[in-house]
Amino acid sequence: MNLSYKIGVDGGGTKTELILVDDRGEIVARHHAPGCNPNIAGPERARETLLDALHALAANSPLCIGATRPASTLLCMAGAPDFWRETATTLTASREFGPVTALDDSIPVLEFATDGRPGLVLHGGTGSFVAARDPSGKTHYAGGLGWRFGDEGSGHEIGRLAIARALLELQGWAPGTSLAQLIRKHTGLPTDSDSRAITRWFYQHPEPNRQIAALAPAVLDLAEHGDEHAQHIIRDACLPLLALAERVAAKLFPARELSHLPAGLSGPILTHPVVQSLFRARTILPLTPITTPPIEGVRRLLQHLPP
Repeated sequence: MNLSYKIGVDGGGTKTELILVDDRGEIVARHHAPGCNPNIAGPERARETLLDALHALAANSPLCIGATRPASTLLCMAGAPDFWRETATTLTASREFGPVTALDDSIPVLEFATDGRPGLVLHGGTGSFVAARDPSGKTHYAGGLGWRFGDEGSGHEIGRLAIARALLELQGWAPGTSLAQLIRKHTGLPTDSDSRAITRWFYQHPEPNRQIAALAPAVLDLAEHGDEHAQHIIRDACLPLLALAERVAAKLFPARELSHLPAGLSGPILTHPVVQSLFRARTILPLTPITTPPIEGVRRLLQHLPP
């Protein structure tokens, strides 16, 4: 009996997760790799990370044992949709991974948030976005402009605002808070390091965006324990994403009561209790936290690909 296999990829800014599923939809192999968002890692490194991960998955799966190729491959990727569509075309031409389709990384979480129905999802991880499916079934994407132009509701935005505030404190232009020591601890610099030393550390780090985003959990923890300055940063970082989601909802569903619209929160930032509480006090959207990993959404989408 010849089994048919499909590959699914969830490629984000922090990590890349790959699965191999059989013709029953069961996962028979997994592989984890570093993030491959080209806006963060750069195009060459992003493509190299994906290719290395695909080969590693194949080498440690039934594909290697059976010396067969997958029936198809689905890429659900963060950043630069045109780049990933071109990559999918190149991979398809190589015939190594079957026909390759590239989708935005918003589609898997939208699938879970709405269960395939009209609705929307807000996502906040290293980056952020709002994704929606309108009454006709068409999908839409909003925000997610990247760290250069605005990633409200993301780990990067929280980290960026925390660093900016801490640097002003160290320069003597803002009252002292816990943030300066938090930033010093994060960098590993001496406890008396000044603003120039901290600025230099971030600018010279080979992966500054990841280091900035990695501050978010600590800032959220401070906010959860009542630190008003951290709470202010969380509000400034996240409320613009909620406002964007409300604009998307009002435009796509003008005749629908928004309090009954399927709407989800996805990612470690937006599903944090501090952010959930903040959002629920500000909107009538019935925001439901999505705790299922995005790769499960990829697995569900794989079932719709031709065998």
